[in-house]
Amino acid sequence: MENISFLNDIKGAIFDLDGVIVDTAKYHYKAWKRLANELGFEFTENDNERLKGVSRFESLELLLEIGGLKFSQELKQAVAKVKNDWYVEYISKIDESELLKGAKEYMVSLRKKGIKIALGSASKNSKIILDNLRIENLFDAIIDGNKITKSKPDPEIFLLGAKELGLQPSECVVFEDAYAGVEAAKGGGIFAVGIGNKKDLPNADAHIKGLYELLN
Repeated sequence: MENISFLNDIKGAIFDLDGVIVDTAKYHYKAWKRLANELGFEFTENDNERLKGVSRFESLELLLEIGGLKFSQELKQAVAKVKNDWYVEYISKIDESELLKGAKEYMVSLRKKGIKIALGSASKNSKIILDNLRIENLFDAIIDGNKITKSKPDPEIFLLGAKELGLQPSECVVFEDAYAGVEAAKGGGIFAVGIGNKKDLPNADAHIKGLYELLN
């Protein structure tokens, strides 16, 4: 853990969802793997790494590339819906026990200091997840896949997050576990804290293993 003195001066914090607050990646992987198997090919955890931080439709494009398949736009829409229906079925069963260590506690501590909080997630199912985790009330703004037109690494999602918090990007910090997410934050001129392995997030301004490390 390094370079975190900047956190003492922030006015807003923008959190990615998956891998930062909760681990929904396992459910995405389960649904994508199920879809790949239905389509007649294998989809590995290593393959799944390529899908981190990108939109549903871009993920489908990568999946089809892995399977060597070419689908019409209409068929892509249909299979993307099938995958999402499976994913929603899986996440409808999650609860507070799946919050990552220290995530809720750290956000509560920020709110006590008067720091505004936004979600910055490509997920179009963020409301279901936040409701099930019972933490939606901790957010001043929710920016998800339903509000954006460009996926990470485009900075749109985080710039919109800062805007909805009424802050300048330079007054905020982004917490991200994906390479594309860190690139999005940096592209928007926002301090990026990478969660996870430093070698996987080389451009992050600081690195931590999890939000629990920031608790006093």
